Amino acid sequence: MGMGVEGVKALQLDDDAFIALLRKLIGEAKHLQNNPPELIPREDLAARHVLEVLMPLSTEYGGPLVVKHVIYTEGRGNVIVEYPGTEVGKIVSFVGCHMDVVTANPDDWEFDPFSLSIDGDKLRGRGTTDCLGHVALVTDLMRQLAEKKPKLKSTVVAVFIANEENSSVVDIGVDGLVKDGLLDSLKNGPLFWIDTADKQPCIGTGGMISWKLTAYGKLFHSGLPHKAINPLELCMEAMKEIQTRFYSDFPAHPSEERYGFATPSTMKPTQWSYPGGGVNQIPGQCTICGDCRITPFYNVQDVVKKLKSYVDDINANIEKLGVRGPVSKYTLPEEGLRGRLTMEFDEMMMSGVACNLDSPGFHALAKATEEVVGVVKPYSITGSLPLIRELQDEGFDVQTAGYGLMSTYHARNEYCLLSDMRQGFQVMANIISRLEE
Repeated sequence: MGMGVEGVKALQLDDDAFIALLRKLIGEAKHLQNNPPELIPREDLAARHVLEVLMPLSTEYGGPLVVKHVIYTEGRGNVIVEYPGTEVGKIVSFVGCHMDVVTANPDDWEFDPFSLSIDGDKLRGRGTTDCLGHVALVTDLMRQLAEKKPKLKSTVVAVFIANEENSSVVDIGVDGLVKDGLLDSLKNGPLFWIDTADKQPCIGTGGMISWKLTAYGKLFHSGLPHKAINPLELCMEAMKEIQTRFYSDFPAHPSEERYGFATPSTMKPTQWSYPGGGVNQIPGQCTICGDCRITPFYNVQDVVKKLKSYVDDINANIEKLGVRGPVSKYTLPEEGLRGRLTMEFDEMMMSGVACNLDSPGFHALAKATEEVVGVVKPYSITGSLPLIRELQDEGFDVQTAGYGLMSTYHARNEYCLLSDMRQGFQVMANIISRLEE
């Protein structure tokens, strides 16, 4: 006879099985790096290790698990694993464990990023925090459910996905699964996106807009500045004006305090470039690049429209823009020349997420975290997570958590802590138990 609900709550991570699987996954990480066109991951190299653990426990071999390997592009599959419950329509899912990783240069690391090494509590290697550690964690959860066969009302689903770290290729990961309706049943219960860090509920993320502001002036000798239109000065003054208008139109939102955002929406430059030339030469153009990080209470498309309107207005009234000194100017009427600005946007924009704090899923996550970790401190950041806003817009109750370390996320010398992963396992088992009530 299978265990009861209290037995599920008491489940513990199998350290040996977890580390053995993680070792295999990190051993594939060199071929899981996602930075096209140079590096195209083959997520099935990771998927095969997950399937080696779970397929023997599948219905195909007399076990309880329903296992699907869904492939849209050769070598880049997704894995959906279902432990059936007894009550139709009652479901809980753990999604977002992705089988691709960001790049790693072994020359920059203190240890081999592509093999698992252990230093006390530290499990070291590319993907330990993001996100192969979670792949191994959730795989062990599903294995233990299948072996111990608890009688649950809720169906428990795990989804291991391809292509989370890059958005230039679409419809081969969770976006493809949603598009084909393969995750529709998950709308009937909370969906826990397991891909953040630090063991606390992440209840809010920011949207992201990358932009490029280019100023065009007139190249001339710096000893005759009155005969030039200085695009550096034009770009700096325009940037100041655009930021002033941005912060007026998108001030701190009242909901940001409830969600604990450390910052409001921001717009700032991060890169500066110009075509080159001598120090005694005023260039003909220059470009400032940067981004906007938008809290989820504003629409990113509304922000883009506003930014375009600022630039259009500055161009139409460029004589009114602030200048830098007595001969600084942006028009040369005698030559029929006017400085001008253009603003371009990266097509791959992301919208932020505000998780539903009234959801049974959030309450289960918060209470489980408090019981296992000892404290619950939900947090929000204006960093961006791909894909989850789209899931929310499709009707999924998305909650996010993760058990790696934010300090090593996408970093050199990435590692996670085995003790944190143990707690993560207990939190997920606790969630399943709580949602049975």
